[in-house]
Amino acid sequence: MKTVGLTGGIACGKSTVARLLADRGVATLDADQVARQVVEPGQPALAEIVARFGEGVLRADGTLDRKGLGAIVFADASARRDLESITHPAIRAQTVGFLMAQAEAGAVAAVVEAALLVETRSHGLYDELIVVGCSPRIQRARLLTRDGFTAAEADQRLAAQLPLADKRAVATEYISNDGDEAELAVAVDQAWRRILDRAARPPVGQ
Repeated sequence: MKTVGLTGGIACGKSTVARLLADRGVATLDADQVARQVVEPGQPALAEIVARFGEGVLRADGTLDRKGLGAIVFADASARRDLESITHPAIRAQTVGFLMAQAEAGAVAAVVEAALLVETRSHGLYDELIVVGCSPRIQRARLLTRDGFTAAEADQRLAAQLPLADKRAVATEYISNDGDEAELAVAVDQAWRRILDRAARPPVGQ
């Protein structure tokens, strides 16, 4: 089975690409959703986060204040690394379980969507890497309209990101999302067809 990582710049449309692939019957896992699950009340990762960042990162009902924590870690690279050291092992364990289940079910390929695949060097664990990108102007506009960020908040989020060029450099497939969803769907179909073609080829030397 081909394992496929899916990532991209913030607000570039990787989740839309994941949805388009799922609509086509491709097994997909949203690692960002897994990241939300591993910090739910009662999970070990949440206790570790509170121990590191204090009770102030919790809402009154005991759930994680993700936006409040995000404001802390996006302003402090050391704090962001500390958070990642807590959450990434738990996320990775669930990801491995998903891929093993798909392989046992006989899937030709399976996709894991995650925001920080390249930053954490996790992309090296996958046979293929799809990177979704768009122009900086469109990326910033989407942050302002989609997430309701102020201009300063949008610029802070963009500055904290690994440059898109660095992600594109390690991609096996790059999908540009500067147009509408119909154009994106065509690009997704073309990229996926190339991935399946490579999956059907015998390994070099055989």
